[in-house]
Amino acid sequence: MNTNAFALRHIGPREEDQKLMLETLGVDSLDQLIYETLPDDIRLENGLNMEAPMTEHEYLLHIHELSKKNKAYKTYIGLGYHPTILPAVIQRNILENPGWYTAYTPYQAEIAQGRLEALLNFQTMVMDLTGMDMANASLLDESTAAAEAMSLLFAVRERSQKKAGINKFFVSENILPQTLSLLQTRANPIGIELVVGNEETFDFSSEFFGAILQYPGKDGQITDIETFITKANDAQIKVAVAADILSLIKLEAPGKFGADVVVGTTQRFGIPMGYGGPHAAFFATKKAYKRDIPGRIIGVTKDKNGNRALRMALQTREQHIKRDKATSNICTAQVLLAVMASMYAVYHGPKGLKFIANKVHNKASELANALNKLGYNQVNTSYFDTLQIKTKAKKIKAVAKEKKVNLYYPDKETVIIAINETTSIRDINYLISVFADAAKKETITISEVTEANNISKSIRRTSDFLTSDIFNTYHSETELMRYIKYLERKDLALNHSMISLGSCTMKLNAASEMLPLSWFKWGNIHPFAPLKQAKGYLTVLKELEDLLTEITGFAATSLQPNSGAQGEFAGLMVIKAYHESRDDHHRNICLIPSSAHGTNPASAVMAGMKVIVTKSTAEGNIDVDDLREKAALHKDNLAALMVTYPSTHGVYESAIKEITQIIHDNGGQVYMDGANMNAQVGLTNPGNIGADVCHLNLHKTFAIPHGGGGPGVGPICVAKQLVPFLPGSPIIKTGGKKAITAISAAPFGSALACLISYGYIKMLGAEGLTESTKVAILNANYIKHRLEGSFDTLYSGERGRAAHEMIVDCRPFKANGIEVTDIAKRLMDYGFHAPTVSFPVAGTLMIEPTESESKAEIDRFCDAMVSIRKEIDNAVKGDDNNVLKNAPHTLDMITADEWYFPYTREAAAFPLEYVRDNKFWPSVRRVDDAYGDRNLICSCAPIEAYVEA
Repeated sequence: MNTNAFALRHIGPREEDQKLMLETLGVDSLDQLIYETLPDDIRLENGLNMEAPMTEHEYLLHIHELSKKNKAYKTYIGLGYHPTILPAVIQRNILENPGWYTAYTPYQAEIAQGRLEALLNFQTMVMDLTGMDMANASLLDESTAAAEAMSLLFAVRERSQKKAGINKFFVSENILPQTLSLLQTRANPIGIELVVGNEETFDFSSEFFGAILQYPGKDGQITDIETFITKANDAQIKVAVAADILSLIKLEAPGKFGADVVVGTTQRFGIPMGYGGPHAAFFATKKAYKRDIPGRIIGVTKDKNGNRALRMALQTREQHIKRDKATSNICTAQVLLAVMASMYAVYHGPKGLKFIANKVHNKASELANALNKLGYNQVNTSYFDTLQIKTKAKKIKAVAKEKKVNLYYPDKETVIIAINETTSIRDINYLISVFADAAKKETITISEVTEANNISKSIRRTSDFLTSDIFNTYHSETELMRYIKYLERKDLALNHSMISLGSCTMKLNAASEMLPLSWFKWGNIHPFAPLKQAKGYLTVLKELEDLLTEITGFAATSLQPNSGAQGEFAGLMVIKAYHESRDDHHRNICLIPSSAHGTNPASAVMAGMKVIVTKSTAEGNIDVDDLREKAALHKDNLAALMVTYPSTHGVYESAIKEITQIIHDNGGQVYMDGANMNAQVGLTNPGNIGADVCHLNLHKTFAIPHGGGGPGVGPICVAKQLVPFLPGSPIIKTGGKKAITAISAAPFGSALACLISYGYIKMLGAEGLTESTKVAILNANYIKHRLEGSFDTLYSGERGRAAHEMIVDCRPFKANGIEVTDIAKRLMDYGFHAPTVSFPVAGTLMIEPTESESKAEIDRFCDAMVSIRKEIDNAVKGDDNNVLKNAPHTLDMITADEWYFPYTREAAAFPLEYVRDNKFWPSVRRVDDAYGDRNLICSCAPIEAYVEA
């Protein structure tokens, strides 16, 4: 046995275990099981064409050598990305800790109280610094957040009689270039007309419904946003502000001036640049828009005992659940990065953040003074950290390049310098020497930095922030380490037990895949650095694109979309551009099966398409006759079909090739949702099936961890005819020859996270990837068999097999008064996170074990489910005092002096023997969702506010 083979470490069941599982299923081999599962006509004739797999040791040497090709020059480019100092206590205890990075989205609040508190801290931090009423738990990047702000203001304009039907949106010419590109991408499909101009000369015409300002601007100048917002409010024009979060330590909060939305990125709070991401954006707004805000909100509620508890608030409000009525398709966040940024604020506190902001501003001021003495014209009259020098840029660029310094040159006459947290006095002197050399003058040396204030008095910050005890307590490493551990212990993650969530593919996130994320030469590259300085990244990203292209059977790949839903949108926008290139501007009908994930119709609407829903059969498959009828009916305007394969019901539909052909025969393109790609890799692929574009969830199939609800990466892979339209970037050339405008802020999206998937594929190789798919199918069918007699599987393939996941029906248990939620909560007492609840069918559980789980762990899960079924049988309708309705059981309950329940403490806490060896205690009892929605609190409010609510 080659114990160095990564596949042996990644795939859970040992060879002898696989034999036992196959015997249980009544098949002779894994290949026979695949034959009985996968339709004959979609199987690949040849395997994947890849190099031999690397061992973990070989891969780490390989990725280290590639890192040397990245040149981490001193970087002062700015434009929303800055070098930072990540406190080691946060790096070690969160970024590198599987207790944080392998957790799932906190839909099961009782076993997610730790990261919910960290996200509540994040929201509080954002609300305090922006001066807004509420904030969400992060968005994908600053540019996406700005586009979401525009969409929100566009959606709410109809509530104003004077603004109904108005479609012009003003954009400051000082907006970040990547944000302008993304605003263009999002505006056009939904009928928004962007008008770019100077905010100081804007006429506040009644033709505008909204505006967005950059604060400070891309060139560093801070404009008088108070005057602009006042005039805009008078004209009933709503204003969004894109703000630099570190500058808000010294600049007055936009909310104090009447802003309607404030967005930005928290990258400056200790998050590595990572060649563009992942980073947690923020989105803050007024309470009036709480049901329009995109993404997730963490709120305070109470549990069954009346104790304080946290949860995702207004869950049914999540935009993607509105389907084709949605104004946003956001269904994820950047939780791991938001947690890190919030801990940065907790660690430094308000005094520490003031020290950092002052240090940055003072050094920028010292540099400005020195450059003025050298004869340079620094034109910003009010600035925080960024200087704008009017000079011959070519001369400066030549010297800076020689001295390995990155500055930003927006035109031939301008040089931009953005000072950051890492900038030392030595760095300032080095920068001065660059300009002195270019001017052929003797340099000026600074020995100390003096206090300065080059911020206009009218916008200097006077309001307090981060006054909560959370931000004023944990300032030693010992205390922060313990606080992080205290929160971690409240959360169930993959380092404790299997998380069998259907459609979410919670597989091993191997340590060898994760280690390079902490390496300096991967973390400290600016996304707009010259390409010659990013050769390591470009090698990895190009090869990853090629590998994904091979896996999907397509012609090219774009890594830019930084979530699955953004991948959906990108795929549809590429299809739209393709049709328009053929003068088929009228093609705007998107067919979507009724079983599709809610982000599908939301993405279609965002892309300017009209959604037509097609029927499903009783077996859960697409109704081919209904699809054919609707495709023919709309053939003149048909743009696309959105289809998931295997289906959302966990079945390989045998008619899939017929389905894709119907769409092509009627002039449309086929978009395939890649959420279930873990059931395709190495066995079939979207290109072979007949799709034209698919998105991939690298945070599912390709091992990027979920991080408690993000980051995600959602690249798109496309057929030959769509290659020219792959998304571009305004600064670094990416995409096709006829590239659509940006989908994400950074040219390659969340490039740092892509290292994980690159390692996953390189270490598994063709054989390991294919074996992973086969074992995922084996594990799912083994669970299906083990649960037979206790739970009915709702859908199966034609030969009675499941794909990589299956849906078990819990609706019959209503006869005993038991709901699917009761089963989900009871699983916590057995040490498991619930499978996916009530999706895609209400009253069901969708189970996906993945290939990483061992037979022993799967048996423990099945034992728990069978045991719960016996508990269901003992339940009596009308009597809610039972072990299921009271679940989960906390340590406080079990150790209380009095016991009021008709079952034993042992039955409640230790229902099976294995639980004793590794008991996980939920920290709260069942949360009250309705109370939390009626009394929305989404910050670290003082206890008085909670009591008043």
